[in-house]
Amino acid sequence: MLYYLFRFLERFDIPGAHVWSYVSFRALLTLILSLIISAWFGEKFIKFMKRRKIAETQRDASIDPFGEKKKGVPTMGGIIIIVSILVPVILLGRMRNIYLILMIITTIWLGFLGFLDDYIKIFRKNKEGLKGKYKIVGQVSIGLIVGLVLWASPDAVIKENVTIQKQGQVTEVIHASEPTKSLKTTIPFVKNHNLDYSKVMAFCGKYSRAAGWILFVLMTILVVTAVSNGANLNDGMDGMCAGNSAIIGVALGIFAYVSSHIEFASYLNIMYIPGSQELVVFICAFVGAMIGFLWYNAFPAQVFMGDTGSLTIGGIIGVCAVIIHKELLVPILCGIFLVESLSVMIQTFYFKWMKRKGQRVRIFRATPIHDNFRKLDSQLDPTSKYVFKSWPQRQFHESKITIRFWIVTIILAAMTIITLKIR
Repeated sequence: MLYYLFRFLERFDIPGAHVWSYVSFRALLTLILSLIISAWFGEKFIKFMKRRKIAETQRDASIDPFGEKKKGVPTMGGIIIIVSILVPVILLGRMRNIYLILMIITTIWLGFLGFLDDYIKIFRKNKEGLKGKYKIVGQVSIGLIVGLVLWASPDAVIKENVTIQKQGQVTEVIHASEPTKSLKTTIPFVKNHNLDYSKVMAFCGKYSRAAGWILFVLMTILVVTAVSNGANLNDGMDGMCAGNSAIIGVALGIFAYVSSHIEFASYLNIMYIPGSQELVVFICAFVGAMIGFLWYNAFPAQVFMGDTGSLTIGGIIGVCAVIIHKELLVPILCGIFLVESLSVMIQTFYFKWMKRKGQRVRIFRATPIHDNFRKLDSQLDPTSKYVFKSWPQRQFHESKITIRFWIVTIILAAMTIITLKIR
């Protein structure tokens, strides 16, 4: 809203009005505003939830040794995150931008889905929350919507890389003058590193392009669902998910910025995506909201984000990666989320498989994997065997686990950014 107001005032030569046309100015202002909102609104929200006694009523002591201290801590703090993202974005973003619209829809959609889950847990006293199949349907639906919009919208285009040979061995990368719909995505660490979905489906003959779009939509659904669930599983310790997501957000912001800048895109030999600069504004609001939320969520947490926050965070990350054609970088960038998800799947599959053989055998002491590092020997199931029972050899405090996971995410984010040059 403010963007359009000041662009209008610029016609009358109002001093300072022109700075609103700069993405860097609006992005940094969005970051500051989201921090302020999360700090101010967070305090009000926590007091309100405490007055209404809307809080954690039970923790699994067999998993969380600090669970007793966390009873009575307000939950559904994802509302703080969502408000801290949407308010600055609506004020400072270009609301006609298709990418920004998709990010806002994703935030509201998955925020509502997570809210339903938290509502059932708290007010209906059902600790299982929303049934898993309904969560999956909600996640698949938003992935389908995003994929179809990117396929159908005339604004969702790129400018292809064009390499020209100059005198000698010198080459130069420029971008085509006309934007086009593209099924290309980035492959990490590979020279000429674009994968074309239509070429993957070349066996479909004359229908290869249509099949490529179907594959793209399916990939979008997979990425959004996987990252959303991964973030949800990662949300198990104070500050864990918020800190990891802030780091991932910074990396995505860098990718969005260089993809939206034609000179940087040419220099780095990546796809130029007109209009993706508005993602930088959104991601700055996202990072600001994450850092602001940590003010209250760092150990000992004064509020938990709940599924309202974790499902939304994962969806935002997944959709942003798809929009900037970096979905194949997600396994590296979101490596922590991937490992958390894999640990649960491996544990569940192996336990069920061995149970059919009449044995109770688990791989890890506990899953998601972060719980493995804080579970005591005395808390293990005496009727089960453990493949990695002696790992780790001692219990770690959750603050140490959280910070070490942040460090790993920083390393993964740096590796992801390095893929811009190493290939």
